[in-house]
Amino acid sequence: MKKIFLAVALFALGISTASAEWKIAGDKIRTEWAEKVDPSNVLPEYPRPQLVRSEWQNLNGLWNYAITEINAAEPTQYEGEILVPFAVESALSGVQRLLTDEQLLWYEREFTVPSKWLSQRVLLNFGAVDWKTDVYVNDILVGSHTGGFTPFSCDITSALNKKGAQKLVVRVWDPTEKGEQPVGKQLTRGGDIWYTPVSGIWQTVWLEPVAKQNHIVNILPESDLRHNDIIVNAECATKEGLVTVEVFDNGEKVGEGTAPCGTTVKVHVADAKLWTPETPHLYNLKVSLKQDGKVVESVDSYTAMREVGKVRDEFGHLRATLNGKPIFMYGPLDQGWWPDGLYTAPTDEALAWDIKFTKELGFNTIRKHIKVEPARWFYHCDKMGMLVWQDMPSGEQKRPYSWARHQVNGGSDTELAEEFKRNYYKEWGEIMDFCRFFQSVVVWVPFNEAWSQFDTEKVAEWTYQRDFSRLINPASGGNLRECGDIMDWHNYPKPSMGVHHADYILMLGEYGGIGYPVEGHLWNPNMRNWGYGGNRKEMDEVTRSYIEYAEMILPFIPQGMSGAIYTQTTDVEGEVNGFVTYDRKVIKVDVKRICEINQKIINALK
Repeated sequence: MKKIFLAVALFALGISTASAEWKIAGDKIRTEWAEKVDPSNVLPEYPRPQLVRSEWQNLNGLWNYAITEINAAEPTQYEGEILVPFAVESALSGVQRLLTDEQLLWYEREFTVPSKWLSQRVLLNFGAVDWKTDVYVNDILVGSHTGGFTPFSCDITSALNKKGAQKLVVRVWDPTEKGEQPVGKQLTRGGDIWYTPVSGIWQTVWLEPVAKQNHIVNILPESDLRHNDIIVNAECATKEGLVTVEVFDNGEKVGEGTAPCGTTVKVHVADAKLWTPETPHLYNLKVSLKQDGKVVESVDSYTAMREVGKVRDEFGHLRATLNGKPIFMYGPLDQGWWPDGLYTAPTDEALAWDIKFTKELGFNTIRKHIKVEPARWFYHCDKMGMLVWQDMPSGEQKRPYSWARHQVNGGSDTELAEEFKRNYYKEWGEIMDFCRFFQSVVVWVPFNEAWSQFDTEKVAEWTYQRDFSRLINPASGGNLRECGDIMDWHNYPKPSMGVHHADYILMLGEYGGIGYPVEGHLWNPNMRNWGYGGNRKEMDEVTRSYIEYAEMILPFIPQGMSGAIYTQTTDVEGEVNGFVTYDRKVIKVDVKRICEINQKIINALK
């Protein structure tokens, strides 16, 4: 009787009994934001700031799930509920189960489509699903995708029922390191520098209607600082119609331009305000698609005026530039992992917190380490003023290969299966296409420390041809080749000037790793909790060691060093060398003192 009364009361409040039964799985540490996760309102923010439509439907929440053998058909009965968009291995999913390469992960739910949408086309969007995904609506296959880090969409219009409930099924296969695909830091056996695997849906899933005859597929703004122009490439579903771009600065229209679909729209902005980490000025865009004299769609977007390049200074050293001025890029290695959500931050506030904290530490750069974040993370970087190095997630390390950190043209590339190479190019291309919108992204990093490094010169050239508006750091941490724009070595724990080369920008891609295990805030107290630079026992020790290492960088700057990356933003599982604990509850350094030395280093090149 009590259960019935509870169900009625919850229904009256608009809360399902299923939601009431959901709970965070496991007993590991978690962030304060995990407690704020509401199963009936998970990550409610519009997930794609670069192309915003006014009408949409968020499908995050509790779905049915099942794990089956790899050759099994869709289950007739599901095992329980999973909270989307948290990976099945995560605590916030409510499941926390590992998936093997011989299993399939199934999702199922129903949804309804507003009646006014049925006269339009309806798109089903996924922020990211790891790794091979098949999508069915009303038992009709509407789309498939491979790749664990980028968004994809399915046009589900023809599969929809004319009224009533619609059935959605998602089937996922994720072999993690046992497959021939990029996986980043995921490893089924975990430990050391490898973390818990992530499988299945791990970013927002949503529906949106678009005009039946044509719609905007993608927006790519670029800057021409020489002429004070914003140039917008608006990709449409067809080449028919006209695209109009209106540019706004704090609500005031400052420019407008129109061009046919499939061409670029150029908008002149007088007295343009440049984007920098200190002044991250953004312009709002309204992009409209007109066909047969009628506006069929209007979406919101944004951009910034900034250019990335390189210049030789008075002493002959090549320097990275932002808006034509030399800049020292200084920041932390950022893994982007969460104790409760793994790849997925519990809330948007949490997602933004890491960037805000990095700014408070006085940094101007984040190296996003062999992971790709959701669009809203890059949006926060754009808005707060943070330069981003974007790594390509690596594959499983294959032997034999040799690694030379401080030797130009040293070490060897790895012999890899053609299947891996095909997956690499496909996924790297999709990652670049996704990230190109965001003005904060200034450096591409195809390889890290010889992990799955192959055909380096060819990959660097391919990356350049895909996008020559950013700098290319072909091989962070060694196996350096005379290609791209940057030569980047790693040295732990103390910084070093590991390479000298007159024709490349020189960067210290990793150093530091000062460990400090904080009791009560460890992922697993029984595992090796360590830092590359050894462990300290208190905050003051960590702060003093950090400042000692940072001051060593100053004399390297006149020798040509143009950037450095410290390991790392947060603790991650057994790595306790973060500025803050994995649960983000204990800051392990004196923020004011760290900020002062960081700003001194950045300003040394101005």
